[in-house]
Amino acid sequence: MKSKNLILSCIAVLLLLTLPQNASAKIYVSANSAILMEQESGRVIYEKDAHTQRRIASITKIMTAILAIESGKMNDMVTISENAVRTEGSSIYLKAGDKIPLEDLVYGLMLRSGNDAATAIAEYVGGSLDGFVYLMKQKAEEIGMKDTNFENPHGLDDHENHYSTAYDMALLTRYAMENDMYKKIAGTEKYRSEDPDGDWDRVWKNKNKLLTGLYEYTTGGKTGFTKLAKRTLVSTAEKDGVELIAVTLNDPDDWDDHINMYESAFKEYKMALVLEKGKVKTKDSFYKNKLYVKEDIAYPITAKEEEGLEVKYKLSKVKGDWKKQEQNVPDIVGNAEIYLDDKLVDSTAIYYEHTKVKKNKSFFDHFKSMFLAVMGVEKDG
Repeated sequence: MKSKNLILSCIAVLLLLTLPQNASAKIYVSANSAILMEQESGRVIYEKDAHTQRRIASITKIMTAILAIESGKMNDMVTISENAVRTEGSSIYLKAGDKIPLEDLVYGLMLRSGNDAATAIAEYVGGSLDGFVYLMKQKAEEIGMKDTNFENPHGLDDHENHYSTAYDMALLTRYAMENDMYKKIAGTEKYRSEDPDGDWDRVWKNKNKLLTGLYEYTTGGKTGFTKLAKRTLVSTAEKDGVELIAVTLNDPDDWDDHINMYESAFKEYKMALVLEKGKVKTKDSFYKNKLYVKEDIAYPITAKEEEGLEVKYKLSKVKGDWKKQEQNVPDIVGNAEIYLDDKLVDSTAIYYEHTKVKKNKSFFDHFKSMFLAVMGVEKDG
């Protein structure tokens, strides 16, 4: 009996040793490519083949939407072209000659995945489809989407060289979610587009089932499907201050996979306030009581990682002319660097607080103040 118990004990120990030891290992997805990223820090919590270039279908429209929003033309009326109406695939059933606000087109683009809306937006914002594609490529480069190439505004399989990666699409979504208008549109469950002349009245319900009922913490996202790309999905979710971005490419079980990724991460991770905005303490006599940071730094960590967080201050060497004249000290004099287990994960600028110099009033200024006081201006305003 003792021998049997010993064997069982050994088996139990071996099983414990082989169990996953972090959140990433507990996540399984059906997708060919997937990623889970935290919004504020950009930390990648989970990834699977996230840098492989693949077709992305209608999640392309995230780029189309943010370019439309940033154009500053959302209140403009757009006249729908015959070319837009003839666009294949999913549609919001625009008619040639219709005049519709650009804002409504973006809602139709994001909620119903209207390819006709995508073409209409591209023609208006970019001047032409080619002009808009140029803007898409420029923005992708600006964001750092190094493995992406856009060739159309909707994601249809009409170009061989239209592709991205799960990682790049997470970068794009992170960028877009910093825009309040985009965030509002992506998180809208239902939208009514009304014709001021009363010819039509459209009501669009969001195709993102995570948002409309499947997962209570969903804040937005975009669905996609083509015969070549298969199912693609970008979604965002927030719980207890942790904001996450999930991307899956070619995934037959995307709704469940996104929920699985979110639930695993929400259980394991919390946002730790690593550095508070305000004064930075230092023993350096020159910098003492003069340094500050402009923003809080929070970082997503597991309970096991808390002890591995460390903040290091890297300050510029004080120059001789700084001591002679404070105006020579630059505004930024260093960086606060955040380390997790000795790996640099984030940083923010350290600013120097210059002494405010009071300007001596000229004789004219004194005379002007006295004159206004006598006239009662300063008293009565």
